[in-house]
Amino acid sequence: MKVSEYHKQGLKNFVEKKPEGYEVLGSAKEGVHRVEFFIKTEDGVITDVKFSSSKRCKKLTALADVVAEKLRGQKTGSLHINPEEVLQFFGEEKEKDKMKNRLSIVLRALDLQ
Repeated sequence: MKVSEYHKQGLKNFVEKKPEGYEVLGSAKEGVHRVEFFIKTEDGVITDVKFSSSKRCKKLTALADVVAEKLRGQKTGSLHINPEEVLQFFGEEKEKDKMKNRLSIVLRALDLQ
């Protein structure tokens, strides 16, 4: 899928600011790009995930949205994201280096890199 197609479908987890009742999971910044994840948990399991990011980069927002979906249902103490799986989801994107860079920002926010 292309990032532009993903955006046309609509981001499911983007918020402007931290929603009430959510806790900060983590954040990262690189240059003008920033991302922050917020979660709701029940018994140590993530029940909902939202994220805020610089809107300037569609690649970053699309990657963060997909990762947010993958975090749902995971235990807070043992998060796991397969970077290759996420990059393969956007396999039609031509700028592979940019995609890897933006994904690294997302993973840093989650302390997975």
